[in-house]
Amino acid sequence: MALKDLPDDARPREKLLARGPGALSDAELLALLLRTGLAGKGVLQLAADLLAPPPVGFGGIAGLLHAGADDLKRVKGLGPAKRAELVAVLELARRALAERLREREVFDSPQAVKDYLALHLAPRPHEVFAVVFLDHQHRLIAMEELFRGTLTQTSVYPREVALRALHHHAAAVVLAHNHPSGQVEPSPADEALTRSLRAALALLDVRVLDHLIVAPGAALSMAERGLM
Repeated sequence: MALKDLPDDARPREKLLARGPGALSDAELLALLLRTGLAGKGVLQLAADLLAPPPVGFGGIAGLLHAGADDLKRVKGLGPAKRAELVAVLELARRALAERLREREVFDSPQAVKDYLALHLAPRPHEVFAVVFLDHQHRLIAMEELFRGTLTQTSVYPREVALRALHHHAAAVVLAHNHPSGQVEPSPADEALTRSLRAALALLDVRVLDHLIVAPGAALSMAERGLM
């Protein structure tokens, strides 16, 4: 159904203005950005398709947030203007979370750290190991993806992590990686890798504060589990 055919109180724009953004579904919020659908498909259906599981869509908001302009090209009905607008909004979301982490100690808001890393890593189809570098006040300096592939003590090199920590003059780090399987329980290899990196970075007086494992819709803190 076209938006113009919906009752006033069911149209996303009017609904948002009357009841606030929290009253809208993910598809309704996305439809506001898209504004129009395409022949035979209303904008709400187009938005729902974008959020649908692969291969139809990107697997929800988290998957869409990680989509780039090239990924969006495969969606019928998304021309250059719409793709540019979506990419800009998604990048603003990432930058807003990064800005929040730069302005305050990261563990003032542990959920913000999880959200930030989930945006970057959770939708990846392969394992990615990243490090969040922090200053003496535990504010964000930078986040870097350092390794890809199956993560073991032999595939993640402590020397490289140490060099990047020195480059950023980091006082502390948060380790992170994704589990494409969707399960966030740490494996024995994850625990062994964490111990190895903690020992290596301790020699540089750089603290490992946590190791987060993220997947679509889930995140686990090894520190909260008492595994650090």
